[in-house]
Amino acid sequence: MKALAVVTALTLLPLSALPASAAPRLAWKPCATEYAPTLECASLQVNGTISIALAKLPATDPARRIGSLLTNPGGPGGSGVTVLEYGGRGFALDKPEMAEVRQRFDVIGFDPRGVGKSKPAVACGPTLHDPAVSLFPENRAGYDKLIAHNRASGIECLKRTGPVLSQVDTWRAADDIESIRVALGEPKVDWLGVSYGSELGAVYAEKYPKRIRTMVLDGAIDHSVPTRRAIVDEAIATESALEDFAKWCTTSADCALRGKDVLATYDALMATPGGVPSKELGRKVTAEEMASGVYGSLILPAFWPELAKGIATATTGNADGLLPYSQLDPSYGAYRAIGCHDFGPAHTSYADMRLMQGLVKTVAPHSWRYSEFWDITSGCAGWPVAPAYLPRPQKVRGAAPILVVGGEHDPATPLVWAKGLARNIENSTLLVDAGYGHTGLLNSACVRTEEVKYLVSGLTPAPGTVCR
Repeated sequence: MKALAVVTALTLLPLSALPASAAPRLAWKPCATEYAPTLECASLQVNGTISIALAKLPATDPARRIGSLLTNPGGPGGSGVTVLEYGGRGFALDKPEMAEVRQRFDVIGFDPRGVGKSKPAVACGPTLHDPAVSLFPENRAGYDKLIAHNRASGIECLKRTGPVLSQVDTWRAADDIESIRVALGEPKVDWLGVSYGSELGAVYAEKYPKRIRTMVLDGAIDHSVPTRRAIVDEAIATESALEDFAKWCTTSADCALRGKDVLATYDALMATPGGVPSKELGRKVTAEEMASGVYGSLILPAFWPELAKGIATATTGNADGLLPYSQLDPSYGAYRAIGCHDFGPAHTSYADMRLMQGLVKTVAPHSWRYSEFWDITSGCAGWPVAPAYLPRPQKVRGAAPILVVGGEHDPATPLVWAKGLARNIENSTLLVDAGYGHTGLLNSACVRTEEVKYLVSGLTPAPGTVCR
């Protein structure tokens, strides 16, 4: 079957675009930035009420242009427009391995419905994240406080955003990708999605399998995994990443904690009564918030030296290096709203939540205070908008060969998810990154090389390929 798929792919690639008369066109206008002098921007109306913001970095070698490469930087709530405004920095487009992508594709970034510059965008109140409300309540009163807070925050989001808050699930967002394809005039989609971008891409593949030329799903999320299991899977992966960081500290001259018991130092910091002061925020930062800040740096080994400094400084009474930027960012509202649609609450009662807390603390005795799935699902308890795309068995059939990428040491999207997603996609190939960090695209030159080869040729790596 694999050999047949390769032959089929070769007969389809490359593909020419549809005639201009066959599809509506986007009205691209220059929107140059310091980092992207050739950037163009446009918007696309979908469903009559939603406007999708797009940005384009045109192919630098038009004579060898293959087509349009749609990208998604993750989230949920990540802005593809913003990524391109910075020239693709932070999305590895500035890396040497990605040169051929820039030469041969128009790189398209877009803000999914409800996100960033798309309109209407999810808008929530400033108290969506409240440090006084624990996601790990210690008693029934704390649980009731969490439920009441989430409900009130969701009602405020609904008031500020309007009815579109009930329409920002990934199942609907995949239809917007099809609308973008039609507006671009491309017969097939090329897709490069990381993290949440793998989920969005997989849904598109499920709904429109015949519209795919190539598709990279890196840092893969398997939407077939029940939410409770996903919480445990990710808690284990996050704990493993913290242990990897501690091991790195024992030998690296770049670690400010070298010579110390890193895990014991971390545990003592988390146990600081009342939290640690932050000069930047003008208040104390809670243990849960510091754990979120640590997680934000664990996902990229390039950040580990600064993470070590942040932990060391926090032990002296200044938590500015461990702030929970993801929870304080304006895009956190879209993250919460889309996450609640796609994964929903995982706890049906306080007793149920206590059981899950115990399980998470067992598998992640150091890092239990923060992982993304716990953040999402605990934040969805009491959320007033009903979920629209909860986990369920997912099968993709009839698509061109798809490349799924998973990392052995990924703290956010465990390798077991990539393996599961690859099984769910007929004719897919799994590429394993044996390195550290979240997604191969951001952390591995080897993975980037394999992804570019595939995007250009349509040929997936040999089965069993591992980037070491």
